[in-house]
Amino acid sequence: MSSILSYNKNEVIENGSLEDLDKGYNVWVDVINPDQSELDKLAKKFHLNEEAIQTCINKSKKPEIRQLENHMFTVIVDMKNKDPETLLIEAVYFFLGTNWLITIHTAEVDIKLIVQRLLNIQNETIKQTRIDALYYNILAGLVTKYEQLLTALELSVNEYQRRSFVRPLPEIFENIDILSRQAIMLRRQFWHVRNIINFLLHTEKDKEDVKYVEMVYDDMTQLIDFVESYEGTINSIRELYVAKVSLQINETMRILTIFTAILLPLALIAGIYGMNGIDLENITQVPLGFIVVLVTMAIIVIGFVLFFVKKGWIVLKRDKSKRKPES
Repeated sequence: MSSILSYNKNEVIENGSLEDLDKGYNVWVDVINPDQSELDKLAKKFHLNEEAIQTCINKSKKPEIRQLENHMFTVIVDMKNKDPETLLIEAVYFFLGTNWLITIHTAEVDIKLIVQRLLNIQNETIKQTRIDALYYNILAGLVTKYEQLLTALELSVNEYQRRSFVRPLPEIFENIDILSRQAIMLRRQFWHVRNIINFLLHTEKDKEDVKYVEMVYDDMTQLIDFVESYEGTINSIRELYVAKVSLQINETMRILTIFTAILLPLALIAGIYGMNGIDLENITQVPLGFIVVLVTMAIIVIGFVLFFVKKGWIVLKRDKSKRKPES
Protein backbone atom coordinates (compact mmCIF):
# COMPACT_ATOMS: atom_id res chain seq x y z
CA MET A 1 0.00 0.00 0.00
CA SER A 2 1.35 3.40 -0.94
CA SER A 3 0.27 7.03 -0.84
CA ILE A 4 1.60 10.03 -2.74
CA LEU A 5 1.72 13.61 -1.53
CA SER A 6 2.66 16.40 -3.94
CA TYR A 7 3.33 20.00 -3.02
CA ASN A 8 4.91 23.24 -4.12
CA LYS A 9 4.98 26.76 -2.74
CA ASN A 10 1.35 27.31 -3.78
CA GLU A 11 -0.51 24.15 -2.79
CA VAL A 12 -0.44 20.68 -1.25
CA ILE A 13 -2.05 17.74 -3.06
CA GLU A 14 -2.71 14.88 -0.65
CA ASN A 15 -3.74 12.40 -3.37
CA GLY A 16 -0.95 13.19 -5.77
CA SER A 17 0.65 11.14 -8.51
CA LEU A 18 4.10 10.52 -9.92
CA GLU A 19 3.21 12.68 -12.92
CA ASP A 20 3.33 15.70 -10.61
CA LEU A 21 7.13 15.50 -10.83
CA ASP A 22 6.94 16.70 -14.42
CA LYS A 23 4.78 19.64 -13.28
CA GLY A 24 7.44 20.95 -10.89
CA TYR A 25 5.97 19.54 -7.67
CA ASN A 26 7.90 17.96 -4.84
CA VAL A 27 6.62 14.40 -4.49
CA TRP A 28 6.68 12.24 -1.37
CA VAL A 29 5.86 8.54 -1.83
CA ASP A 30 5.06 6.65 1.37
CA VAL A 31 5.06 2.86 0.93
CA ILE A 32 3.80 0.51 3.65
CA ASN A 33 4.70 -3.20 3.66
CA PRO A 34 5.59 -3.39 -0.06
CA ASP A 35 5.95 -6.69 -1.86
CA GLN A 36 8.61 -7.57 -4.41
CA SER A 37 6.62 -6.26 -7.39
CA GLU A 38 6.02 -2.85 -5.78
CA LEU A 39 9.71 -2.46 -4.98
CA ASP A 40 10.62 -3.43 -8.55
CA LYS A 41 8.26 -0.77 -9.94
CA LEU A 42 9.74 1.91 -7.70
CA ALA A 43 13.27 0.83 -8.56
CA LYS A 44 12.50 1.03 -12.28
CA LYS A 45 10.69 4.37 -12.05
CA PHE A 46 13.29 6.18 -9.92
CA HIS A 47 16.38 4.13 -10.89
CA LEU A 48 16.95 3.01 -7.32
CA ASN A 49 20.11 1.21 -6.33
CA GLU A 50 19.77 -2.58 -6.40
CA GLU A 51 21.76 -3.12 -3.19
CA ALA A 52 19.60 -0.56 -1.39
CA ILE A 53 16.45 -2.34 -2.57
CA GLN A 54 17.91 -5.63 -1.37
CA THR A 55 18.49 -4.03 2.04
CA CYS A 56 14.76 -3.23 2.18
CA ILE A 57 13.87 -6.77 1.18
CA ASN A 58 16.14 -8.21 3.89
CA LYS A 59 14.53 -5.83 6.41
CA SER A 60 17.86 -4.68 7.79
CA LYS A 61 17.51 -2.66 11.00
CA LYS A 62 21.00 -1.23 11.17
CA PRO A 63 21.01 2.58 10.74
CA GLU A 64 23.13 3.63 7.79
CA ILE A 65 23.43 6.19 5.00
CA ARG A 66 24.73 5.83 1.44
CA GLN A 67 25.37 8.56 -1.11
CA LEU A 68 24.51 6.88 -4.43
CA GLU A 69 24.69 8.06 -8.01
CA ASN A 70 21.36 9.87 -8.36
CA HIS A 71 19.90 9.61 -4.86
CA MET A 72 20.68 9.10 -1.18
CA PHE A 73 19.68 5.98 0.75
CA THR A 74 19.15 6.10 4.51
CA VAL A 75 18.02 3.57 7.12
CA ILE A 76 16.64 4.96 10.39
CA VAL A 77 14.97 2.91 13.12
CA ASP A 78 11.73 3.71 14.89
CA MET A 79 11.74 2.40 18.47
CA LYS A 80 8.97 2.06 21.04
CA ASN A 81 8.17 0.04 24.15
CA LYS A 82 5.75 -2.84 23.72
CA ASP A 83 5.95 -3.33 27.49
CA PRO A 84 8.52 -2.42 30.17
CA GLU A 85 10.61 -5.45 29.21
CA THR A 86 10.30 -5.41 25.39
CA LEU A 87 11.69 -2.85 22.95
CA LEU A 88 10.22 -2.92 19.43
CA ILE A 89 12.51 -1.75 16.61
CA GLU A 90 11.20 -1.05 13.10
CA ALA A 91 13.31 0.19 10.20
CA VAL A 92 12.36 3.14 7.98
CA TYR A 93 14.06 3.29 4.57
CA PHE A 94 14.53 6.65 2.82
CA PHE A 95 15.34 7.23 -0.84
CA LEU A 96 16.01 10.93 -1.41
CA GLY A 97 16.38 12.27 -4.92
CA THR A 98 15.87 15.54 -6.77
CA ASN A 99 12.34 16.74 -5.91
CA TRP A 100 11.25 13.30 -4.69
CA LEU A 101 11.36 11.31 -1.47
CA ILE A 102 10.39 7.67 -0.92
CA THR A 103 9.82 6.19 2.53
CA ILE A 104 9.38 2.44 3.02
CA HIS A 105 8.31 0.96 6.35
CA THR A 106 5.87 -1.35 8.11
CA ALA A 107 2.40 -0.46 9.33
CA GLU A 108 3.78 -0.14 12.86
CA VAL A 109 5.38 3.20 11.89
CA ASP A 110 3.15 6.19 11.13
CA ILE A 111 5.21 8.56 8.97
CA LYS A 112 2.09 10.20 7.57
CA LEU A 113 1.17 11.58 10.99
CA ILE A 114 4.60 13.20 11.29
CA VAL A 115 4.24 14.82 7.83
CA GLN A 116 0.72 16.06 8.57
CA ARG A 117 1.96 17.77 11.71
CA LEU A 118 4.83 19.32 9.77
CA LEU A 119 2.54 20.70 7.10
CA ASN A 120 0.13 22.05 9.69
CA ILE A 121 2.78 23.70 11.86
CA GLN A 122 5.41 24.68 9.28
CA ASN A 123 3.28 24.71 6.14
CA GLU A 124 4.84 27.69 4.38
CA THR A 125 8.40 26.82 5.39
CA ILE A 126 8.18 23.27 4.07
CA LYS A 127 6.44 24.23 0.84
CA GLN A 128 8.91 26.92 -0.09
CA THR A 129 12.04 24.78 0.30
CA ARG A 130 13.43 21.67 -1.35
CA ILE A 131 12.23 18.14 -0.65
CA ASP A 132 15.32 17.79 1.54
CA ALA A 133 13.59 19.89 4.22
CA LEU A 134 10.79 17.33 4.44
CA TYR A 135 13.38 14.55 4.72
CA TYR A 136 15.20 16.34 7.56
CA ASN A 137 11.98 17.07 9.41
CA ILE A 138 10.85 13.44 9.22
CA LEU A 139 14.21 12.46 10.71
CA ALA A 140 13.66 15.05 13.44
CA GLY A 141 10.18 13.63 14.10
CA LEU A 142 11.57 10.12 14.55
CA VAL A 143 14.31 11.42 16.85
CA THR A 144 11.68 13.22 18.93
CA LYS A 145 9.99 9.86 19.54
CA TYR A 146 13.25 8.60 21.05
CA GLU A 147 12.70 10.97 23.97
CA GLN A 148 9.64 8.93 24.98
CA LEU A 149 11.87 5.86 25.33
CA LEU A 150 14.20 7.71 27.68
CA THR A 151 11.25 8.94 29.73
CA ALA A 152 10.00 5.36 30.13
CA LEU A 153 13.53 4.22 30.96
CA GLU A 154 13.91 6.93 33.59
CA LEU A 155 10.59 6.03 35.24
CA SER A 156 11.59 2.35 35.36
CA VAL A 157 14.98 3.20 36.82
CA ASN A 158 13.39 5.30 39.57
CA GLU A 159 10.86 2.56 40.35
CA TYR A 160 13.47 -0.19 40.72
CA GLN A 161 15.69 2.13 42.72
CA ARG A 162 12.83 2.65 45.19
CA ARG A 163 12.04 -1.07 45.35
CA SER A 164 15.69 -1.94 45.94
CA PHE A 165 15.61 0.07 49.18
CA VAL A 166 12.47 -1.65 50.44
CA ARG A 167 13.12 -5.36 49.91
CA PRO A 168 15.46 -6.95 47.36
CA LEU A 169 13.78 -9.68 45.34
CA PRO A 170 15.22 -11.90 42.56
CA GLU A 171 12.84 -10.47 39.93
CA ILE A 172 14.14 -6.97 40.67
CA PHE A 173 17.66 -8.02 39.72
CA GLU A 174 16.37 -9.61 36.51
CA ASN A 175 14.46 -6.44 35.59
CA ILE A 176 17.52 -4.30 36.31
CA ASP A 177 19.48 -6.52 33.91
CA ILE A 178 16.79 -5.99 31.26
CA LEU A 179 16.98 -2.21 31.74
CA SER A 180 20.76 -2.40 31.38
CA ARG A 181 20.46 -4.25 28.06
CA GLN A 182 17.88 -1.74 26.82
CA ALA A 183 20.15 1.17 27.71
CA ILE A 184 23.04 -0.45 25.83
CA MET A 185 20.82 -1.05 22.80
CA LEU A 186 19.50 2.52 22.84
CA ARG A 187 22.99 3.97 23.14
CA ARG A 188 24.19 1.89 20.18
CA GLN A 189 21.25 2.94 18.01
CA PHE A 190 21.63 6.59 19.03
CA TRP A 191 25.30 6.52 18.08
CA HIS A 192 24.47 5.16 14.61
CA VAL A 193 21.77 7.80 14.07
CA ARG A 194 24.06 10.60 15.20
CA ASN A 195 26.71 9.42 12.74
CA ILE A 196 24.10 9.66 9.98
CA ILE A 197 23.13 13.18 11.05
CA ASN A 198 26.79 14.14 11.24
CA PHE A 199 27.25 12.91 7.65
CA LEU A 200 24.32 15.04 6.50
CA LEU A 201 25.65 18.01 8.42
CA HIS A 202 28.95 17.89 6.53
CA THR A 203 27.42 17.25 3.11
CA GLU A 204 24.52 19.73 3.21
CA LYS A 205 25.42 23.04 1.54
CA ASP A 206 22.14 24.92 1.81
CA LYS A 207 22.39 27.18 4.88
CA GLU A 208 18.62 27.13 5.35
CA ASP A 209 18.55 23.34 5.56
CA VAL A 210 21.69 23.06 7.67
CA LYS A 211 19.88 24.44 10.71
CA TYR A 212 17.40 21.52 10.57
CA VAL A 213 20.31 19.06 10.58
CA GLU A 214 22.09 20.90 13.40
CA MET A 215 18.97 20.77 15.57
CA VAL A 216 18.65 17.02 15.06
CA TYR A 217 22.36 16.55 15.77
CA ASP A 218 22.08 18.50 19.04
CA ASP A 219 19.03 16.44 20.03
CA MET A 220 20.88 13.19 19.38
CA THR A 221 23.87 14.37 21.40
CA GLN A 222 21.61 15.16 24.36
CA LEU A 223 19.87 11.79 24.07
CA ILE A 224 23.22 9.99 24.10
CA ASP A 225 24.30 11.95 27.20
CA PHE A 226 21.04 11.07 28.93
CA VAL A 227 21.19 7.35 28.13
CA GLU A 228 24.81 7.18 29.30
CA SER A 229 23.85 8.82 32.59
CA TYR A 230 20.99 6.31 32.97
CA GLU A 231 23.47 3.49 32.38
CA GLY A 232 25.52 4.78 35.31
CA THR A 233 22.38 4.99 37.46
CA ILE A 234 21.39 1.42 36.51
CA ASN A 235 24.84 0.15 37.46
CA SER A 236 24.56 1.98 40.79
CA ILE A 237 21.17 0.37 41.43
CA ARG A 238 22.67 -3.04 40.65
CA GLU A 239 25.49 -2.43 43.15
CA LEU A 240 22.97 -1.17 45.69
CA TYR A 241 20.89 -4.29 45.18
CA VAL A 242 23.91 -6.56 45.68
CA ALA A 243 24.90 -4.63 48.83
CA LYS A 244 21.33 -4.90 50.14
CA VAL A 245 21.31 -8.66 49.53
CA SER A 246 24.70 -8.99 51.26
CA LEU A 247 23.39 -7.12 54.29
CA GLN A 248 20.34 -9.36 54.34
CA ILE A 249 22.55 -12.47 54.21
CA ASN A 250 24.79 -11.08 56.96
CA GLU A 251 21.74 -10.43 59.14
CA THR A 252 20.51 -13.98 58.54
CA MET A 253 23.93 -15.43 59.39
CA ARG A 254 24.09 -13.30 62.54
CA ILE A 255 20.77 -14.72 63.75
CA LEU A 256 21.88 -18.27 62.97
CA THR A 257 25.18 -17.69 64.78
CA ILE A 258 23.34 -16.47 67.87
CA PHE A 259 21.19 -19.61 67.92
CA THR A 260 24.31 -21.76 67.39
CA ALA A 261 26.16 -20.03 70.24
CA ILE A 262 23.19 -20.66 72.54
CA LEU A 263 22.68 -24.30 71.59
CA LEU A 264 26.37 -25.34 71.37
CA PRO A 265 27.06 -25.37 75.14
CA LEU A 266 23.82 -27.25 75.72
CA ALA A 267 24.80 -29.80 73.08
CA LEU A 268 28.28 -30.13 74.62
CA ILE A 269 26.89 -30.77 78.09
CA ALA A 270 24.31 -33.20 76.78
CA GLY A 271 27.01 -35.01 74.78
CA ILE A 272 29.38 -35.35 77.72
CA TYR A 273 26.78 -36.57 80.18
CA GLY A 274 25.24 -38.78 77.57
CA MET A 275 28.41 -40.84 77.16
CA ASN A 276 28.35 -44.48 78.23
CA GLY A 277 30.17 -45.18 81.50
CA ILE A 278 28.88 -42.20 83.52
CA ASP A 279 26.56 -42.97 86.37
CA LEU A 280 24.62 -39.78 87.11
CA GLU A 281 23.30 -41.33 90.38
CA ASN A 282 26.90 -41.75 91.61
CA ILE A 283 28.58 -38.69 90.09
CA THR A 284 31.39 -38.62 92.70
CA GLN A 285 32.97 -41.72 91.26
CA VAL A 286 34.37 -40.66 87.86
CA PRO A 287 35.50 -43.55 85.66
CA LEU A 288 39.02 -43.51 84.30
CA GLY A 289 37.74 -43.68 80.74
CA PHE A 290 35.73 -40.50 81.25
CA ILE A 291 38.87 -38.67 82.43
CA VAL A 292 40.78 -39.92 79.38
CA VAL A 293 38.03 -38.62 77.08
CA LEU A 294 38.05 -35.16 78.75
CA VAL A 295 41.85 -34.95 78.51
CA THR A 296 41.72 -35.97 74.84
CA MET A 297 39.08 -33.34 74.13
CA ALA A 298 41.15 -30.68 75.90
CA ILE A 299 44.27 -31.65 73.91
CA ILE A 300 42.30 -31.42 70.65
CA VAL A 301 40.93 -27.99 71.56
CA ILE A 302 44.36 -26.66 72.56
CA GLY A 303 45.89 -28.13 69.39
CA PHE A 304 43.34 -26.44 67.16
CA VAL A 305 43.76 -23.10 68.97
CA LEU A 306 47.55 -23.22 68.51
CA PHE A 307 47.08 -24.18 64.85
CA PHE A 308 44.69 -21.26 64.25
CA VAL A 309 47.05 -18.85 66.00
CA LYS A 310 49.93 -20.03 63.82
CA LYS A 311 47.84 -19.57 60.69
CA GLY A 312 46.80 -16.12 61.83
CA TRP A 313 43.12 -17.01 61.99
CA ILE A 314 43.11 -16.13 65.71
CA VAL A 315 44.97 -12.97 66.72
CA LEU A 316 46.11 -12.81 70.33
CA LYS A 317 46.48 -9.54 72.18
CA ARG A 318 49.64 -7.79 71.09
CA ASP A 319 52.34 -6.85 73.57
CA LYS A 320 52.32 -3.09 74.00
CA SER A 321 56.08 -3.06 74.58
CA LYS A 322 56.64 -4.37 71.03
CA ARG A 323 54.66 -1.60 69.42
CA LYS A 324 56.58 1.00 67.50
CA PRO A 325 56.79 4.35 69.23
CA GLU A 326 54.60 6.97 67.70
CA SER A 327 56.42 9.79 65.95
